[in-house]
Amino acid sequence: MQLGVFLPVSGRAAVPEVLAEAAQQAERLGFDSVWAAERLVNPWEMGTKYPYKADEQWFVPPESPFLETLTVLSFLSGVTAKVKLGASVVVLPYRHPLFTARVATSIDTLSKGRLVLGVGIGWMPEEFAALGVPFADRAGMSHEQLEIFNLLWSEERPSFNGRYYRFDPVAVNPRPVQEPRFPIWIGGESERAQRRVAKYGDAWFSYFVTTTPDALVTRFAEVRTMAAEAGRDPDAIALNCCRPIEVTDTPVPQESDTLRGTPEQLVEALLPYRDAGVSHMALQFIVGRWPHRKEQIERFGQEVIPALRA
Repeated sequence: MQLGVFLPVSGRAAVPEVLAEAAQQAERLGFDSVWAAERLVNPWEMGTKYPYKADEQWFVPPESPFLETLTVLSFLSGVTAKVKLGASVVVLPYRHPLFTARVATSIDTLSKGRLVLGVGIGWMPEEFAALGVPFADRAGMSHEQLEIFNLLWSEERPSFNGRYYRFDPVAVNPRPVQEPRFPIWIGGESERAQRRVAKYGDAWFSYFVTTTPDALVTRFAEVRTMAAEAGRDPDAIALNCCRPIEVTDTPVPQESDTLRGTPEQLVEALLPYRDAGVSHMALQFIVGRWPHRKEQIERFGQEVIPALRA
C-alpha cells in the first residue's frame, strides 16, 4: 500500500518556503505522493453543511489564504524528484476540460510523469454560484469532461459534440508522459459517484471521516459490480482513499473506524487497509498548526512507514 500526505495549501503555511520544505520532507521520509486540496473561492456566508467533517462545519475562514491546486502541483514538480503529485480533488465543472487538459499535460510533462488527477463534481452551491456554474448541471458537465479526457489522446484529431461542451478537431500537445494519459481518481461516496468511478475512473478515491477496512471493501465490491455492468474490467479500477490521521504521544483507546494513536497503534490500524487491497492512501494530519503537523509527519515517516514496509 502506497502512502501520501496532504500539504498545507491554505492558511499561513501556504507559502513557497513551507510548501517546498514539506514536499521535500515527504519525499525524504518515503511517502509516495503529496496532495493539494481544492478551493477556488471561499464564501463569506455559507449555509451548506460540509460532508467530510464530523461536525459538518466548513473549517477554512474566508480571509484565510488558499492556493490554487494545479498551480501548487506545478510548483512542487520543480522542487521534488520522485513523489507523485496529487490533486484532491479538482472540481471538474469549475474549469473548461480543454483548459484542465492543457494544464494537466503540462504538469505531467514538467514532472516527468508524476501527476495524479483526483476529480469530483463538487458539493458547495455557494462556490458554484460565485463562479457562474449551474450547480444542478455539475454531474452532466463532469461526465462529459471525463469522456473528453478519455478521447483527447486516443484519437489523432479529437472533436466533441455534447450538451455542455463542443469543439471541432483539436490537438492538446504535448501528450501526457503517462500512457494513455495521467491517472484519474474519482472521489465521492454516493451510489452515483460509484457509478461514475465504474464507468470512467482509474481508481475510486473515497474520503470518509470514519470508516473501516471491511466497509471500504464492501463498498468497493459495489464499484466492481457496476464496472462489469458497464462493460469494463473491474481489475482496471484501484481502491484508493483519503483518511484523517493523528499521531499521539501516548496510547489511546482504539476505534475501528478512525486512525488515531501512537506510531505502534497506527501500524496495527493501517495493516488491515493494506490487507483489504487499498492501493494508495492519502493521509490528512488533522492537527491545526503546521509546525505541529510537520512534527507528526516526521514521526509517522520515521516510525510508521518503515514498520509497514518491513
